[in-house]
Amino acid sequence: MTDLLSASDDALARAVFNSDGLLPAVIQQWDTGEVLMLGWMNREALRRTLSEGRVTFWSRSRQEFWRKGDTSGHAQYVKSAALDCDADTLLVQADQVGAACHTGARTCFDGRGIDVVTGTRPEAEAAADPTSTDPASADEPKD
Repeated sequence: MTDLLSASDDALARAVFNSDGLLPAVIQQWDTGEVLMLGWMNREALRRTLSEGRVTFWSRSRQEFWRKGDTSGHAQYVKSAALDCDADTLLVQADQVGAACHTGARTCFDGRGIDVVTGTRPEAEAAADPTSTDPASADEPKD
């Protein structure tokens, strides 16, 4: 238990909160990798999340703490958490019970894609070029 508390203290010390005192938290289904939602945590919400085993957020509109599932039953149980390389974003892998989205959908990212121009890695372009023998040649000018 002491190791767990010191790890939580370390994360709290390292976390970089924005000018509003908040940290974006991406919530991901622990066993499938499905991205469920994005929420915001202040220092206390992060502490609660790391120490209580349930994901806790700070509501920017209501200015209060909230936990997914307290009213709906669709709770998020923490499996792991990690700060990104800049320590300014948190990834929480959780076991989601029921819907993650307030609309009743499993995820807040419901598959309604946005039209974008897609990119292709240089290695893939080289592989598609029958005259190319080396993926590195994709960076070279073609005559």
